[in-house]
Amino acid sequence: MNDDAPVPTSAPAPRRARVRAPELIGKGGWINTGGKDLKLADFRGRTLILDFWTFCCVNCLHVLDELRELEERHRDTVVIIGVHSPKFVHEAEHQAVVDAVERYEVEHPVLDDPELATWKQYAVRAWPTLVVIDPEGYVVAQHAGEGHAHAIETLVAELEAEHEAKGTLRRGDGPYVPPEPVATDLRFPGKALRLPGGTFLVSDTTRHQLVELAADGETVLRRIGSGERGFGPDAFSEPQGLALLPDGKIAVADTVNHAIRTFDPETGEIATVAGTGKQWWQGSATSGPAREVDLSSPWDVAWWQDRLWIAMAGVHQLWTYDPATETVAAVAGTTNEGLVDGPAAEAWFAQPSGLAAAGDRLWVADSETSAVRWLDTDLVVHTAVGTGLFDFGHRDGDAAQALLQHPLGVTALPDGSVAVSDTYNHALRRYDPATGEVSTLATDLREPSDAVLVGDEGSGDPEIVVVESARHRLTRLRLPEEAVRVESVAHRTQRAATEVGPGKLSLDVIFQAPAGQKLDLRYGPSTRLLVSSTPPELLASGDGADTDLSRELVLADGVTEGVLHVSAMAASCDDDPAVEYPACHVHQQDWGVPVRVVEGGTGRLALVLAGMDEASAE
Repeated sequence: MNDDAPVPTSAPAPRRARVRAPELIGKGGWINTGGKDLKLADFRGRTLILDFWTFCCVNCLHVLDELRELEERHRDTVVIIGVHSPKFVHEAEHQAVVDAVERYEVEHPVLDDPELATWKQYAVRAWPTLVVIDPEGYVVAQHAGEGHAHAIETLVAELEAEHEAKGTLRRGDGPYVPPEPVATDLRFPGKALRLPGGTFLVSDTTRHQLVELAADGETVLRRIGSGERGFGPDAFSEPQGLALLPDGKIAVADTVNHAIRTFDPETGEIATVAGTGKQWWQGSATSGPAREVDLSSPWDVAWWQDRLWIAMAGVHQLWTYDPATETVAAVAGTTNEGLVDGPAAEAWFAQPSGLAAAGDRLWVADSETSAVRWLDTDLVVHTAVGTGLFDFGHRDGDAAQALLQHPLGVTALPDGSVAVSDTYNHALRRYDPATGEVSTLATDLREPSDAVLVGDEGSGDPEIVVVESARHRLTRLRLPEEAVRVESVAHRTQRAATEVGPGKLSLDVIFQAPAGQKLDLRYGPSTRLLVSSTPPELLASGDGADTDLSRELVLADGVTEGVLHVSAMAASCDDDPAVEYPACHVHQQDWGVPVRVVEGGTGRLALVLAGMDEASAE
C-alpha cells in the first residue's frame, strides 16, 4: 500500500476493484444471533455491510441511525454486521457490549471483537468504518466516517442488479435474532433532574421517554412521551440532558432528533425550541433562528449566564440557546476533536456530554478525552483533569496526573468542588479546585451517567442521587467524609502504531464519488483536509488546512512516535445535467493515526474516506 501514486479523487474506477474478504473473528463471540456463531460463508449470496464501531463514539451512533432505513429497505438482500472494536478498556467487556447493543437498539448481528482481530484483518484505521462485501465474498468498497448512506444505497442497488443477473444473489431472511425484552421501570436512563417539588425527572433514553419518579427515586408517577422513537408532538428519540428553565419548563436534549425540546410539567406539553430534526454538517449555519438551524446530537443542557448551554457532542462544541431572541449560536469549539484550551472559539473538545453550572464556571464532562473542563465568564476554556484522546484510567491524587475513563456527567457540589460521573470506571469521583486533587467518592456503580445533589433538610447532610444507567435505576448515596481508596490503573488506547519512515510521508485520503455523482464544484473546491499532530513537534511541515486530499508531510528529526490527526471532508452531487438543483451529500471523517518512526517504514499513508485504495486491491 506504499508504492503507488495517489488515486484520483473524482470519478469512480470504471471496473470495481475487489479484494477477498477475510474471515470474521472475535473473541467475544456473537450477539443478536440466538447463540449461533456466524461465518462469512453464511452470507454468500447477500451483500454484506460491516459496520466497525465502538459504543463510546458519537459518530458511530450517527452511522447506526443512518443505516436503519437502508437496513429495512433491503432486508431480504443485505445483511449488516456490527463489528464492535473497543477504544476504552470498559468497552472490551462483553456484557458492556451486550448492554450497548440493547441501549442503541441495534437490530442486526454484532461480532464482539475485544482484541481488534477483525479490525486488523480489514486494515481499519478509524471509528466508524463501513466495509461493503459483495455476494461472492469480495470487498468492493470502504467508507470511513459519516454521510455515506446514500452512496452505499446506490452501491447496494448496483450489486443487487448485477448479482441477480449472474444468478449469485440469494434472497431471504437475515440472521438477526432479537433479545428477550426485560421488564424494568427504567431502561438505560441517561440524565436526571430534581424538580422544585422534590420529585425526579429522568430521561429514559432507550424507551424514548421522560419518567417522573417520586422523591424516593423509585416510584413511577408518570411517563412523558409515546415511548416510540419519533419527532412528533408526543415523541422523543433517545433523550438525554435535562435543565430547569426560568419559566418553569424543562429543556430536554432530544439527542437523536438533533433538537432541543421543552416539557411543561403543568400542562404536559412538549414543544421544539431549537433544531430542525436534521443533523448538522460542515458548511451548515452555526447561528440564527433556533428552529431553522441544524444541531448534532445535543447530549446535555444547563442554564448559565442567562442562556441555555448545550453540550453538542456530535460536533465537539458548546452552543447556546437564547429564549429571549429564540436564537442559537456555536460558542466554544472548532468541531475538531481533541483537547486544546484557550479562547472558546479556538478551543477543541471531544464529545462533551455533561454540563453543570456553578457561579462563574460552567463545568464540562469531555468524554472522549476522559477530561473535566470548564468555561469561565470571559469565555476561556480550561482543563482541570485529563490529557487527551488516548490516555485514560483510574488514578486519584494531583489533578495533573489523575485519570478518568469516559466521564458523562458533572455535578456542582456546595463546597465549590465537582462530582464526576466517571462512567467507564463505574465510579463517582470528585475534583476539588481548592486543592487541585482528584478523589473517589464511590465505586461499584454501573455506568453512572449523571448525579443530582439532594439535601436532608433535617440534618443538612448532603446526599447525591446517581443515575446508574446500566443498572436501570437511581441510586442514593451519602457523600462520604473520606475518599475511597482505589488501586491506580492507567491505560492507553490499544491500536497498533503504523511504522513510517523518517522524513517525507505522502498522505493520501482516498475519495471516489459514488456512481451517478460527481464532486460538487459549483462554489469552489468541494474537499477539505486538515492535518495536525500530537505532539505538535512531530510534523516539521505539512500541518494545517487545504483543499487537496493529498499532501506531503515532513516528519521532524528526533521525534520517534506520536499521533497524526487527519480530518477530511468531501461533497458530491448527483450528476444529472437535467436536474437544476441536484441532491448533494457530505462525507466526512476524523482519524487519529498512531505512528512510529523507523528506518524502512512506509513512505505513504493512505486513508480511505470512500471507495477503495487501488494499491491494496487485487
